[in-house]
Amino acid sequence: MPPIVLASTSPYRRELLARLRLPFEVAAPLVDETPVAGERPRVLARRLALAKAGAVARQRPEAIVIGSDQVADLAGEPLGKPGGFAAALEQLERMQGREVVFHTAVAVIHGAMSEVTEVPTAVAFRPLPPARLAAYLAADTPYDCAGSARIESLGIALLRAVRSDDPTALIGLPLIAVVAALERCGVTVPG
Repeated sequence: MPPIVLASTSPYRRELLARLRLPFEVAAPLVDETPVAGERPRVLARRLALAKAGAVARQRPEAIVIGSDQVADLAGEPLGKPGGFAAALEQLERMQGREVVFHTAVAVIHGAMSEVTEVPTAVAFRPLPPARLAAYLAADTPYDCAGSARIESLGIALLRAVRSDDPTALIGLPLIAVVAALERCGVTVPG
């Protein structure tokens, strides 16, 4: 089996890929994640996933390289990682009572094979007062999460509903798509 390399330093993606019980390595992709002017959130997520996988695949051409990216889409506007309390609070206040689509893209590159899959997840946020949002941010510190909510933790309390074809997509790596791509590369996932 060729080596599998996750082109990401995200602890969330690392934990998700580990669920497949396959050996893998981690490599940091050096990619500029700045959106192009007018770029739609779905297109941005796909472009960045492919750019991350491609950056690592050029260094590791023998490997199966997996890259991923997630962009929150608030009425066509991309929302990325807030980086701090003030930006996170502003994002959450804008999302209250609204539906946000999280576009999670995964790219797999192995030799001549290069594919990108995007899994949308529709998330309906509950209307909550700013004090409750601030308390959430202080408790969960989701400043490294697109859209400022950590769904696998306390962020679930901010939501009214979640709709997706893959429950792992919202956490950051759509494992159903990853398993299918690995099988196309000749790797069978145990189980």
